[in-house]
Amino acid sequence: MKIKDDFHHLIDSIEDEQLLQHYYQMIHNVNHDKVGQLWNTLSESQKQELLVAYDESFDSNNLLTHEEVKSEHEKWLKP
Repeated sequence: MKIKDDFHHLIDSIEDEQLLQHYYQMIHNVNHDKVGQLWNTLSESQKQELLVAYDESFDSNNLLTHEEVKSEHEKWLKP
């Protein structure tokens, strides 16, 4: 049960309550909700890529502003 021990240790080491709530919700959804059904359809590579993207989203340097997104996708946003 090393992974459970590692997981418990990781949780115990996180002091940021909001971050813990995000992780809890993500795990809860994967484990219990319909969101988990979608997760189960992903390949291992897709799952890893999604987890990396999720972790990177907490660094504001990796995020785009609303205006940047609109500018990049302007041709699809116009009627």
